Amino acid sequence: MEPPISPLLFALLLFASMLAMLELGRRLGIKRRPKESDGERGSLGTIEGAIFALFGLVVVNEKRALIAVEANSIETAYLRVQLVSQAARPELQDLFRAYVDSRLETYRRLPNISAAEAEVGKSKGIQGQIWTKAIEATQLRDSHTDAGKLLLPAINNMIDINTTRWMAIQTHPPIIIYVLLFVLGLICSLLAGYRMATGQHRSWLHILSFAVITVVVIYVIIDVEYPRAGLIRLHAFDQVLADVREGMN
Repeated sequence: MEPPISPLLFALLLFASMLAMLELGRRLGIKRRPKESDGERGSLGTIEGAIFALFGLVVVNEKRALIAVEANSIETAYLRVQLVSQAARPELQDLFRAYVDSRLETYRRLPNISAAEAEVGKSKGIQGQIWTKAIEATQLRDSHTDAGKLLLPAINNMIDINTTRWMAIQTHPPIIIYVLLFVLGLICSLLAGYRMATGQHRSWLHILSFAVITVVVIYVIIDVEYPRAGLIRLHAFDQVLADVREGMN
């Protein structure tokens, strides 16, 4: 899926707006400072701390990485195929290879959701075959006595993480979260500018550092939320799954 707004455009708008709010806050501070009492300054510090803390809670919200979990679950299930009868292993192993190939193809097709969904359907078909063949294989006489107890739960975990990861790919925060990030960025800039009013001259080092760091953090948050569409891509991380596939040869 594509982000509701280009992360780069969002960052540029936020940067320009933050500079304006920093300057506005500074000018308000210059006018207001002489009239402030010590008690008012103390209460303002408490309010500022609370707002900056809230901003921090929003920006540190991370998207869970499930790539390694899926790779590990597939690898574990594949290794446990060794518990079934020697006669049943080749067919199951071939199905696992086809399954991993399909999973890799799913991620290659993103961010085209329609194309990826078609491949997901193929993956689910292979899942069904793996499950059916695994049940049959665990019931063979020369399979390990605990083959069913060990292999079937591993396959079930592999199927579950597939569903979880696909839902994570399609699920994103509502637009209001990005609006909140933008607004909080402006409020924090206004308060920071107000605090900078104690100096006689503008500290461009502090102004630009505050704005740039905040914008970069928010840009990365938004871009990572759509790892198949932005500048920060997860294609390199799919190598973990590709390594599992290579180990099946």
